[in-house]
Amino acid sequence: MWRPWSVPRDRWRLMPRDSWGDFLTMLREERTASLAPRPVRALAEEFAQAALALLLPQFAHPARLGAAGVDEEAGRLIALLRAAITPLVPDADVVLSAFLARLPAVRALMHSDAAAIMRGDPAAESEEEVIIAYPGFLATAVHRVSHELYRLEVPLFPRVLSEWAHRETGIDIHPGARIGEAFAIDHGTGVVIGETSEIGARVRMYQGVTLGALAVRKTLANRKRHPTIEDDVVLYANATILGGSTVIGAGSVIGGNVWLTRSVPPRSVVQFSSDVAPRGAPDDGIEFHI
Repeated sequence: MWRPWSVPRDRWRLMPRDSWGDFLTMLREERTASLAPRPVRALAEEFAQAALALLLPQFAHPARLGAAGVDEEAGRLIALLRAAITPLVPDADVVLSAFLARLPAVRALMHSDAAAIMRGDPAAESEEEVIIAYPGFLATAVHRVSHELYRLEVPLFPRVLSEWAHRETGIDIHPGARIGEAFAIDHGTGVVIGETSEIGARVRMYQGVTLGALAVRKTLANRKRHPTIEDDVVLYANATILGGSTVIGAGSVIGGNVWLTRSVPPRSVVQFSSDVAPRGAPDDGIEFHI
């Protein structure tokens, strides 16, 4: 089974005395030590597209349209996932079976996300437009898939899936983040959602939002480092919310460019980093659409 590899630090650099032959010897040793599957990035891209093609007819391959195409898409998805995870896990068939059992729930979440984006964006004319054209939907849909593999403790592959979506959309969602139903990202460029983030239902966020950690020490690797966003919260553009103990209470609205490292109670309005007021006050004035 695949294990992360490392090379002694002093082998990363060639000293002036090293010859081309020494360099090639070092590369041979490094490649021998690395048991990671070489095509994992290409497999991730194909698998992400195959998952979308199976679960959403808008992504179906032109050669696999119609009812008969469903079985072909399913077979392709299974073959790609088996090829990707066989070198990574002790029993690929167990993981594959568990993953397939979760796909109906994943598809339902995708549709709840599309509906939420449609409801929250006056410019969206249909859910089909959202599914086909919106980067926030694409990033979230791929996350729904990668998160299930993360929960099944598949190493490496979920992260590569997320990085494919990141490259396609500019939205960076770690596969470990827990996200509730009806999640809506509008515009989306520059959104960053860290590994231990917890996001409730019906949350809406705009471009540039960061759910991050207060510190990046490796000793914090197995602790909650990222914030909790409760149900029905709106996070406007470029809001930065940091810290594993930071909780944004249900029904709150966080204004653009706000920097928060502390919790706010439910139904709060935060227009400035030091200004927390009850939502619904006569002068809160913070409901707008871009």
